[in-house]
Amino acid sequence: MSDPRYAHKYAIAIAVTLATVLEIIDTSIVNVAIPHMMGNLGATIDEITWVSVGYIIANVIVIPMSSWLSAFFGRKRYLSASIALFVVASFFCGTADSLGSLVFWRVVQGTGGGALLSTSQATLFEAFPPDEVAIGQAMFGIGVMAGPTFGPTLGGWITDNYNWPWIFFINVPIGIVAFLMVVTYVRDSVHQVRAKTVDFLGIALLAVAIGSLQWMLERGERFDWFDSRFVTGLFATFVLSTVLLIWRELTIDEPIIDFRVLRSRQLTTAVIFAGMLGLSVFGGVFVLPIFLQSLHGLSAQQTGMALLPGAVASALVMAATGRFRGKFDARPSIVVGSFLFLYSQILLSRMTLQSGAEETFLPLIYRGLGLGLIFVPLTAAAMADTSFRDLPQATALYNLMRQLGGSLGIAIMATLLGRFTEGNRAILTEHMGAIDIATRARVDILAQGLAARGVNLLVAKQQALAILDRQVAAQSSVIAFARIYLLNGILLVCSLPLLLFWRTGKGRTTGPATDH
Repeated sequence: MSDPRYAHKYAIAIAVTLATVLEIIDTSIVNVAIPHMMGNLGATIDEITWVSVGYIIANVIVIPMSSWLSAFFGRKRYLSASIALFVVASFFCGTADSLGSLVFWRVVQGTGGGALLSTSQATLFEAFPPDEVAIGQAMFGIGVMAGPTFGPTLGGWITDNYNWPWIFFINVPIGIVAFLMVVTYVRDSVHQVRAKTVDFLGIALLAVAIGSLQWMLERGERFDWFDSRFVTGLFATFVLSTVLLIWRELTIDEPIIDFRVLRSRQLTTAVIFAGMLGLSVFGGVFVLPIFLQSLHGLSAQQTGMALLPGAVASALVMAATGRFRGKFDARPSIVVGSFLFLYSQILLSRMTLQSGAEETFLPLIYRGLGLGLIFVPLTAAAMADTSFRDLPQATALYNLMRQLGGSLGIAIMATLLGRFTEGNRAILTEHMGAIDIATRARVDILAQGLAARGVNLLVAKQQALAILDRQVAAQSSVIAFARIYLLNGILLVCSLPLLLFWRTGKGRTTGPATDH
């Protein structure tokens, strides 16, 4: 006879995965609509970036608090209220008629969305029987990996065919479905313990620490990083507030973030690996669309279609690994997945200006297969010796590190992309002086081609030089992208020694009823 506690496991998985996908998609869906927002709201590029920055900062501040909030209000009440807040904020984002109101509702939206990652994942650990936990994690993982892929594509399609407010309105019906399913099927955790006090100082220190770090990562490249006093001040604020936060949370009885769960060597190393995974994956997710759109002229929709096969491959492998959870050691799977990811990045690094979008098919399939082999085994093994009472806090820290790793990856890759491009251009132009025979021959060929089309010879010469300059810039970018791809792959593979510190490579073997 089936256990009645797990009667609605798939309904719960669908509900929380829907909510998670909404949260992740809304992190990136606005990016392609920013030019339209600027025109409608009369905002500058610096002002409009707060539509994204405000959401992300609010989101990452709430994620580590979600365990405490879930216990304080009850998981069902907190998760359903967070979805409701997200849906209401989405509606008002769509109706905003000024930049100030749009940014305000994006912050509210990010506050609601902060619960949807870690609380959803913690819910799934208890919604499935012990031998099926990874099936729920696979469903969750598909949403986590597919969200960054579909966000810009969906945003581009909606913006092209309707208008930018609909990128927010689309959340409303989906969010209502998720809300109703959560209210109907999700139950409070039997292991949650409600705090008797509220750690207001811890909340303040957390907001300052995470807020200053995220703000620094979002604006660092624009202000030239530590050459700016502003960025240096943000970094100093982050370091000081983080030290004070850790000291505070380790010296009180009811902390807002229980860092004591990191006494588990298994969890600690997995959390660090998750940060490196976020850095590598989100760094790649950031640069590949730029490569396809800026150098190959693909639209947002075409880019999304190019990325789709890899997302499907990842989803299929996650579903398969979920079925075999607990029957094999996660470490070989993670190692194979990491090297597949590296191989995909090597293939991408070989792309040239003449390469078409179809040449991304196999590399992205390999990348999807690799990530599918990593995500579910890593998550399952990370929580192997964490009690069910500590699972919400463990998943909160795990997701926070992956999110911060992603933010760090985007910031690093954006900076390196610009600097690699400039460096490559300087090297290429060193060999292209007026006395260089090959350069002069190239300019003459271009000028003769333009003159044959009726262009004045003097003008043709000037246009030939401009064409050559654009070709050098494009080639410099291609070389820079190649180095970025390789760096992403190498960083993930270099994280593999962390697995040596694991106590076990197998996932949880106990369920809520037997775990103590």
